[in-house]
Amino acid sequence: MESHPVEKDMPSHKGIELELHELSLLAPSGYFVGLHIRFTSPLMTFQTYDQAWTDRYTEQGYAMRDPMVAWGFSTVGSTRWSKMGVPDTFGILKQAASYGLVYGVAVACGPVSSRTIAGAARADREFTDPEITKVDAIINRLHTTTTPPDSLTTAQIEALRLIAAGDRHTAAAAKLGISESALKARLNSGRLRLMARTTAEAIQRAKDYRLI
Repeated sequence: MESHPVEKDMPSHKGIELELHELSLLAPSGYFVGLHIRFTSPLMTFQTYDQAWTDRYTEQGYAMRDPMVAWGFSTVGSTRWSKMGVPDTFGILKQAASYGLVYGVAVACGPVSSRTIAGAARADREFTDPEITKVDAIINRLHTTTTPPDSLTTAQIEALRLIAAGDRHTAAAAKLGISESALKARLNSGRLRLMARTTAEAIQRAKDYRLI
């Protein structure tokens, strides 16, 4: 009987979902979390802002003009939106307020080469200091638990490379001299290590991190 390795130390999607649930309770008007932003592209993105605002934000290309993003790349820590001290030349925060994002908190953590930036909002009042502390802690935990791996095992690399090259499971297993179930186990362990939901996503992330 074949034994397949199990990734015991990888963060589960359930764990991430629990953290996001706690964040949602603190942010009745929604939140945005961009984890490990590299070359302007985050490893993972989660957001629950009003869809109409998200659509407008995307259509207008506000990401490169957002004062919260500018603040997030210039400092590490947490602050209320009203205290960021970054010019809002395009009136983005004022526009956001009309969609229920009246008061907010910004959080930034990690090195600038892999920065996590997040925002949480509410419509009724400013966030209290204890609430900001909780939001900050959640974002920092998410940043830590989703840190991309520095390497993969040789078995994971071989399996992912063959599938990336277009081989089907049967052909890839034959080339490696293992059973198809063993191949799937290697792909699954690689997927878990890369925190990907699918093999295709795992392959893309492995390429982005130059692991394959």
